[in-house]
Amino acid sequence: MKRTFTSILLYFFLIFTTNTFSQNKSINAFTNRIFDEKGYRPLGDLKWKFKTDGKIFSSPIVKNGAIYIGSEDGFLYCINEKSGKINWKFKTNGAVHSSASIDNNIVYFGSFDGYYYAVNATTGKAIWKFKTKGEHWYQEIGMWGMKPSEMLMDDLWDFYLSSPVIYKDKNTALVIFGSSDGNMYAVDSKNGTLKWNFKTNEPIHSTPVIAKDKLYFGGWDGIFYALDCKTGKEKWHFSTEVKTGFKGIQASAVVADGLVYFGARDPFLFALDTETGKLVWKYNAENSWILSSAIVQDNTLYVGTSDTYALLALDSKTGQEKYRFKGNGYIYSSPAISGNTAYFGDFSGNFFALNLLSNGKESAFVSTENRKKYAPEILNNNHLDFTYVSKQADLSVYAENQKVMDEFYKLGPIVSSPFISNNTIYFGSTDGYLYAYNLKKE
Repeated sequence: MKRTFTSILLYFFLIFTTNTFSQNKSINAFTNRIFDEKGYRPLGDLKWKFKTDGKIFSSPIVKNGAIYIGSEDGFLYCINEKSGKINWKFKTNGAVHSSASIDNNIVYFGSFDGYYYAVNATTGKAIWKFKTKGEHWYQEIGMWGMKPSEMLMDDLWDFYLSSPVIYKDKNTALVIFGSSDGNMYAVDSKNGTLKWNFKTNEPIHSTPVIAKDKLYFGGWDGIFYALDCKTGKEKWHFSTEVKTGFKGIQASAVVADGLVYFGARDPFLFALDTETGKLVWKYNAENSWILSSAIVQDNTLYVGTSDTYALLALDSKTGQEKYRFKGNGYIYSSPAISGNTAYFGDFSGNFFALNLLSNGKESAFVSTENRKKYAPEILNNNHLDFTYVSKQADLSVYAENQKVMDEFYKLGPIVSSPFISNNTIYFGSTDGYLYAYNLKKE
């Protein structure tokens, strides 16, 4: 079926991002998203919620009784895990859409002010900062043919900045992160001096993944790369398709059993051989972007999609679909798994607990404060609907798309990915809240 311009606009976006434990004791917001619990654990009562002064796109991490999360208000926050009260906040001069990593009591993260920071995790005092050539949303002139054709437009669905990961060997410790300037940077973890950089053709907003001395990541150029962690030299690369409305890799990868998995806008989920970069299988996402980062457990891969509103369960060896669970909007939040339960949010402001043994049939959810307030006026039959909200506006005009996004943001969409600690699950929302919910036991 021939795709119209308007239909292109409906296939949407994010991060986000995933990581493995990369052979060291550092912790990342997308590190270790499988937690060792048993049974189905639905959501319990709200433990507390903490309000920032901006949208939250980054994901929380928990370490030593403290939660670290960034906000569009320009601060990285350190919150007491038990009370939900602030320990400290660190000010940058730009929105903090990067999630943090922690190693040896140092928190690493990036900001739209063009710097990546190292901050003492206990005191919130700056240790060093590294200046990139500038951080920004992905941009094109006259994106997708929208008007005015000469205008430089931000991609409205490019929510994240790359989050740092830590690489260690016997001689060195590197902080590695992508940048809007097209570089993957590796800097000394102690002082922030540059050790190497690898240049691509477009911004890199995905979070890199480390496995067996290799660094895996994709960028807005639509290419997925494998580099040597120590030197930054390319091992191999794999090209996805680049076409209007379906260009780029925003999701981060996951590595399991000799395969590296990642989603793209083109719109497929890929499984490549980690050593050679050769395609093993790919899954057709039905014109839905895959921006959620996958997670693998018990030979099953779980990942969210955009316009099909699905959390997919795929056979990790073959890519065969086992089942799908449908949310109420785009699923950009990357899932976390505890026992038989997957936790993730959607763009309508619902946060789900899905029983993985129910073939997608048993679930529970909670809603953001803003969704409870604005759902009746924004949602169409309780579901996100871009055309419905646009009210027959001319979607070839960029400003009309911005207006729809502003309406969506009223719902408190969840693009932040959850983190579980001490029988509590934490996630951020674009309503500005960091939420903490207790988990029930069977």
